[in-house]
Amino acid sequence: MNQSWLWFLALQQVVASSAGVLGLLLGMAKRKPSLLSIGALGLVELFLAGQFILSIFLVSAGERAKTDTVEFFSYLVVALIVPIAAGFWALLEKTRWSTMVLGVAGFTVAIMLARMEQIWFG
Repeated sequence: MNQSWLWFLALQQVVASSAGVLGLLLGMAKRKPSLLSIGALGLVELFLAGQFILSIFLVSAGERAKTDTVEFFSYLVVALIVPIAAGFWALLEKTRWSTMVLGVAGFTVAIMLARMEQIWFG
């Protein structure tokens, strides 16, 4: 992934962090999971799916991570699973705590994206 795609990673981190803040604020306001909180994490998942497709395209074009491409994809696959797992949790347990789990999932993805950036760019 050349430096021109760095903006996409930054945008993903902003979206994931915003979803995290939203989830935690709604949870502290004692709100149950809603279309807003689950939809924010769905947007994070959508961006991650785009990252996955972009990464597969770049690797098939011959680009590699500076440190370890397999580790990069491992982080990416786990990051794809986190919002899905949090969403299922929120649908099964409709309490304010599951809304906070959605927020923590957003922050988890943001941190994983930062690590993926380190792995790819060195």
